[in-house]
Amino acid sequence: MKEKYYISTAIAYASSKPHIGNTYEIVLADAIARYKRLTGYEVYFQTGTDEHGQKIEGKALEKGMNPQEYVDEVALEIRRIWDIMNTSYDRFVRTTNVHHKETVSKIFEKLYKQGDIYKGYYEGLYCTPCESFWTESQLVDGKCPDCGRDVHAEKEEAYFFKLSKYEKWLIEYINDNPTFIEPESRKNEIMNNFLKTGLQDLCVSRTSFKWGVPVNFDEKHIVYVWIDALSNYITFLGYNPEGDSSEEFLNFWPADVHLIGKDILRFHAIYWPIMLKALDLPLPKKIFGHPWLLLGQDKMSKSKGNIVYADDLVKLFGVDAVRYYLLHEIPFASDGIFTHELLIERINSDLANNLGNLVNRTISMVNKYFDGFVLEPTDKESIDDELINLVLASKEKVEIKMNELRVADALDEIFAIFNRANKYIDETMPWTLAKDPLKKERLATVLYNLLEAIRQGSVLLQAFLPDTATKIFEQLNTQNRTYESLKTFNGLDYDIKINEPTPLFMRLDKDEMLSKINFQQ
Repeated sequence: MKEKYYISTAIAYASSKPHIGNTYEIVLADAIARYKRLTGYEVYFQTGTDEHGQKIEGKALEKGMNPQEYVDEVALEIRRIWDIMNTSYDRFVRTTNVHHKETVSKIFEKLYKQGDIYKGYYEGLYCTPCESFWTESQLVDGKCPDCGRDVHAEKEEAYFFKLSKYEKWLIEYINDNPTFIEPESRKNEIMNNFLKTGLQDLCVSRTSFKWGVPVNFDEKHIVYVWIDALSNYITFLGYNPEGDSSEEFLNFWPADVHLIGKDILRFHAIYWPIMLKALDLPLPKKIFGHPWLLLGQDKMSKSKGNIVYADDLVKLFGVDAVRYYLLHEIPFASDGIFTHELLIERINSDLANNLGNLVNRTISMVNKYFDGFVLEPTDKESIDDELINLVLASKEKVEIKMNELRVADALDEIFAIFNRANKYIDETMPWTLAKDPLKKERLATVLYNLLEAIRQGSVLLQAFLPDTATKIFEQLNTQNRTYESLKTFNGLDYDIKINEPTPLFMRLDKDEMLSKINFQQ
């Protein structure tokens, strides 16, 4: 029996096409999911779309569409982007799914019947884009603290969820489980900005619009977005609030990690754990609030007109180049920066020069000196040990980084293999060995070491740049792509004939690419 691993992204709000900052989350989750599969886990990777709410109802009205038609269109576009980025999700969920809506209604009713939800009136300052109520003291310069837009006063009958009842329990749980919210800065934010100031009961129904899941015992109310959206993590697995949940739910819940943007941290780190506690369900093992991807120094937003889309970048640079930038350039705990200039620099230095040139040079030399045949390494020298030891140690180093969700650092460990292999070429100078007939066995050994280092690096690279890893394996003419093959330095078979070299990444002319981008904009 394989060990189970459940990872989810937040479900994307189906109001518009996702930009590159939104796309970062799905690519990050995909790298983690692929890595876990590579290392032997049975992975369940869930993503999808959040499709209810006042904002969507309004956008549909503006376009002369009904809300279902509108979200059908946007959900299709979001899924298209996720597929373009070569993400390996197991299930793409939509909150307009009939089964999900039925289960959300049952969850709401269960919480009401056991006294965790009660009826009252809500009067507060409401932000329509964020679908959030705020108090006067929470506003920043009189505007929504999340998005910076205007708020307006609203009063309506509503049902409330008793967050306050569980406040002490949640504080104790977070203190007792120090890795529940990560990174550490996000945990401190939740404790200091929300829990220590006291939790107010949460408005969980609305009557001022209709696009949502009806409260089945009071149909003028709809279930407010957070109970509806957050429940997706369990409803699509087959959770049944009336008992007898599915085998899939029993196998995979609790989730190992909810990967979310830091801007929706409080919903996942406060509302969601309390909901699960009230439902008598175990909590996810980790809530990971990843940083933002900024355009220059600014958060991307349509109002600022500074949106970059993943599909546009892929057309210009290719899928794996964009994946590499997203996975490598955003730090573990602080915001990353996107510029076209930085992307081009990374492609040229890391992908074309470091990796691409290494593979091309090595494959070319094997073809030139041995007609493409891989010979057994029989003439070993001490200089080989540093390369071999570094390669063999990389598996564990990558594992440590990935277990900490330090994906950029894990990529650095893999590229350290390629860096060291390039240095090894300079140290051993195969072109000089090739001039001496007595050095043929030594030349064969050097080239084998390079080929095996490339193979081992590519096995690990599969989780991050899957298409690139596949292209390398095809050039090496090997099917030995398993994690288990990293234990010893002999995974490439002897006497096979490798294929001709084909470039992995082309060097880009920076000025030419930037002028092309500016012209398209």
